[in-house]
Amino acid sequence: MKKLINIRYFLICLGMSYFSSSCVDLEEEVFSAVTAENFFQTDEEFISALGQAYSSLGGIGNSGGLWALNEVSSDELTVSTKGGDWFDGGQWLQLHQHEFQPDNPFFQNAWGFLFGGINTCNRLIFSFEDLDNPNSPAFIAELRALRALYYYWAMDAFGNIPIVTDFTSVEIPETKSRVEVYNFILAELNEIIPLLPTAKDGTTYGRMTKWGTLMIRMKMYLNAEVYTGTPQWALAAADASEIINTGPYSLMVSYKDNFIINNSGSTENIFVYPYDKVFARGFNWQMMTLHIASQSTYNLTQQPWNGFQTVEEFYNSYVEPSKNAGVQGPVWKGLALQISTGTIDGRLSNFLVGPQKRSNGAPLEDPGVEPTDPTGRNGDPNGKPITFMPYLNEIWPQGLRQSGARIGKYEYEVGGTDNMSNDFVIFRLSDAILSLAEARFKLGQTAEALALVNQIRARAGNLDSFTVLTEKNLFDERGREMYAEMTRRQDLIRFKKFGEAWWPFEGMNRPKKVHSPGSFLELFPIPQPQLLANLKLKQNPGYN
Repeated sequence: MKKLINIRYFLICLGMSYFSSSCVDLEEEVFSAVTAENFFQTDEEFISALGQAYSSLGGIGNSGGLWALNEVSSDELTVSTKGGDWFDGGQWLQLHQHEFQPDNPFFQNAWGFLFGGINTCNRLIFSFEDLDNPNSPAFIAELRALRALYYYWAMDAFGNIPIVTDFTSVEIPETKSRVEVYNFILAELNEIIPLLPTAKDGTTYGRMTKWGTLMIRMKMYLNAEVYTGTPQWALAAADASEIINTGPYSLMVSYKDNFIINNSGSTENIFVYPYDKVFARGFNWQMMTLHIASQSTYNLTQQPWNGFQTVEEFYNSYVEPSKNAGVQGPVWKGLALQISTGTIDGRLSNFLVGPQKRSNGAPLEDPGVEPTDPTGRNGDPNGKPITFMPYLNEIWPQGLRQSGARIGKYEYEVGGTDNMSNDFVIFRLSDAILSLAEARFKLGQTAEALALVNQIRARAGNLDSFTVLTEKNLFDERGREMYAEMTRRQDLIRFKKFGEAWWPFEGMNRPKKVHSPGSFLELFPIPQPQLLANLKLKQNPGYN
């Protein structure tokens, strides 16, 4: 059959390096139409259509997206209620306290993001599959790889989900078990990996290649025991080794250079979403984490929202010598202006802590805050001068406005807008190295595993090498290296720590649910709107 192609839609959607997230919101206006058989003649024409599939990824880095869902439900980040700010119907509290409810909008947002991306891939595969064109199979393989990524994320978050591959089907999809979804994704990956490009250059930047797709399969194997009950450490090690030993990637000399504004030159980043503050908007971490007054630090065009904070215990895993031995120096710890001696891990660039300044060097102040007593219940201990302190007094109802180390992982642009142009890192070589270390450790190959972890510590800077590798220091090192890269929830579950108590819940007025490994809370609930719209879907156990 003939498939109509909207030329104007293609021209607006950006191909190659940048794909505009706004494309999916455009109201289509057809000026002319041609058949797919006539239009898809060149790589450029295929790529312009692929832009629609990749643009769907643009929702990953915003405050209500899949990244936030994974991070705030972990022990890395929280969003405390600061008086009347950031309560938002309790949705942030629910995530961090593991009080997951099917009507929490986060779950509906994530579901829409994932299955919207899957649907776009299915639609484009349908457009390409009947073409008598030598270009078509390669682009279909690329779309299947991207679809596999969406399915991998969906399986990791929700577990039991529908499998839909036929864009023309009118059949209502039904829930498949997590094991069935795992096997489907794995079969897809095994078939398409040999068909994907291996080059690392401008033609493949921000697109699915063999290496990004191997990262998906590696992570499937790494978490296979969680997903299916059967560990696959040897297969995880094989994929990680192939990426490390034959892929065109190498560790950057400087950790933080992977996250600078113009980070397209990173030799380490395997797959990214190329945001742009004008053409591919949606990355706004500076708005999510910085204090309102920080607008004057970076001369931003808009005021930040003073939301996301690092959990104090996680921040301390960098600076406490007993947890992370290395060169000692002055570090920010605890309450107010307390400077202590601690490990000056080179990756402390992940955080913004200490007194904040205006762009001209003058102290930055919050006129709405007054000093408080040492308990810090009703204001901020430092008064008006803004000091980002690692200390967090509570998650609700009166979180301090200056509390919590802020996210500093990505470079914030001076003179920037409410959007960022840094490319969002989805897969990185150091993750493959640490995954190989974990697989080797599980297989009893501890000497090789230790050397791999120490390679990461050496690059970080100022750190002692581990002399012995344990499950705990391997887990902690993954946390320090992969902070805010959407891996922590998965790591907590795999290392059987997702249900443990962590700050600020012991003795606090809103305790976190403590649960055993394998708890139903290791899967998010199927969103209530989806259950109402499709009666064939089944709610995950524990949420009925």
